[in-house]
Amino acid sequence: MYIASARSGLSEMDGRGQGRVAGNVLALGAVSLVTDISSEMVTAVLPLYLVLGLGFSPLQFGVLDGLYSGVTAIVRVFGGNLADRWQRRKLVAGVGYGVSAVAKLGLIAASGSATALGLVLAADRTGKGLRTAPRDALISLSSNPDTLGRAFGVHRAMDTVGAFLGPLAAFLLLWMVAGGYDTVFFVSFCFAVLGVVLLGLFVTDRRGAVPSSKAVSLRAAFGLLRDEAFRRICCWAVLLGLVTVGDAFVYLLLQKRLEIAPEYFAILPLGTAGVYLLLAVPVGRLADRFGRWRVFLAGHVSLLVSYVLLVGAADGVLLLVTSLAAHGIFYACTDGVLMAAAGPLLPAELKTSGMALLQTGQALAKLLSSVLFGAAWTLWGMGTAVTLALVALAAVTLAAGMFGRISR
Repeated sequence: MYIASARSGLSEMDGRGQGRVAGNVLALGAVSLVTDISSEMVTAVLPLYLVLGLGFSPLQFGVLDGLYSGVTAIVRVFGGNLADRWQRRKLVAGVGYGVSAVAKLGLIAASGSATALGLVLAADRTGKGLRTAPRDALISLSSNPDTLGRAFGVHRAMDTVGAFLGPLAAFLLLWMVAGGYDTVFFVSFCFAVLGVVLLGLFVTDRRGAVPSSKAVSLRAAFGLLRDEAFRRICCWAVLLGLVTVGDAFVYLLLQKRLEIAPEYFAILPLGTAGVYLLLAVPVGRLADRFGRWRVFLAGHVSLLVSYVLLVGAADGVLLLVTSLAAHGIFYACTDGVLMAAAGPLLPAELKTSGMALLQTGQALAKLLSSVLFGAAWTLWGMGTAVTLALVALAAVTLAAGMFGRISR
């Protein structure tokens, strides 16, 4: 149904003044759904594979997890700038999706080598870095500025269907094939290829006149930071990212606290994804109505609840259910909402570059955050590491609420 409606595309559902989500957004959502099945199959088993399978310490895992998130920073701004300069956002996104697809085969060839795994994961994240900003720019350019929260909410909801199905597929494959990590990686590759095909067939590029190299350049992209509102969003997003513990660590913490059997580890992300899926669209609408920045900060308050529980405020089923629910609320309030808040602040010719700049800051912050949290866990233990993360996140969230002053 989504693909069929996407074919009618922008002529019928441009999203401008109609209160409807553009066909292009639905098509991009379908691509993200399939691609996220692929990505989350790998993400769901990777911590278990590295820590329990290969014997990585928390610090070693933190370094690799940080690189997994942070390597995207190398290509985001350059890729976004090229997409704006050439007015070929679909092409740049397609290259990113393709690189990530090939990387899934590389996971099989890595054969347990930490160095090889690092290179393959870097390639996968390079692909993600190339595709994310052009994709989000296409969503923004295809939608009414007043309903951007809804548009991103619908896209993220479809994306999260994939995030829900991916871990489930990985769990079923590992259940049927004991130690079948290569099977998981190959099926992941097949879904990634399908995502590339859907992008080519059903997504429409949003192109205007090719701007001059002076109007769209790296200098012009970084010049966006001269705008006070956009600079504030970037700075606070980076600071908040710096004090946010990565998803993989959250699931490892739950596994350690609750002594969850390894074969069930891959289904932990289902709790987060399920809550995110239910809330992405309604939270997007709330953000459009009451302020996107307020909703973004509310998401970090929800994350604080998760950290409080992980410190020791709950145990058993209560810890598992409430922590995963709080984690899902966090993503519903932050992921698409931040892009919706930034979109109206950016000129059309630099839409992709600006979003890439913001995402680059977040990626670098996540890299450093993973390394620091992994080091804290290794040096001082799990409880101390989570307590430090809780205190840091509370302080930065409070500061952002008091001094952020973002209008939307």
